[in-house]
Amino acid sequence: MFGIPGKQAVTMTSAAATQIARLMAKDGHQGLRIGVKKGGCAGMEYTMDYVTEVDPHDEVVEQDGARVMIAPMAQMFLFGTEIDYQTSLLESGFQFNNPNVAEACGCGESIKFKDA
Repeated sequence: MFGIPGKQAVTMTSAAATQIARLMAKDGHQGLRIGVKKGGCAGMEYTMDYVTEVDPHDEVVEQDGARVMIAPMAQMFLFGTEIDYQTSLLESGFQFNNPNVAEACGCGESIKFKDA
């Protein structure tokens, strides 16, 4: 779709791959689908959903037993993103290190993309 031959659309840190593989094994899911939707104070939000069936239009990235599918409409926004999983004393969760983001709100849940 929006890829460069020989380069994955997104990458995962080992912590993210381990957590995604754990979530896949828990309930027998095929992976996690990531995308973007309108919302939040900066204009867009990331989405993550369990996948029971792979859509043939999704971009599929596999690493260390983890599988991530990128929704077709999100591929151009997520290309080059690194997915990480962070754990701290107060919270744990996935973080997106996305080179396409121009601004993010203070809570880190909402983003605005660079203009084309």
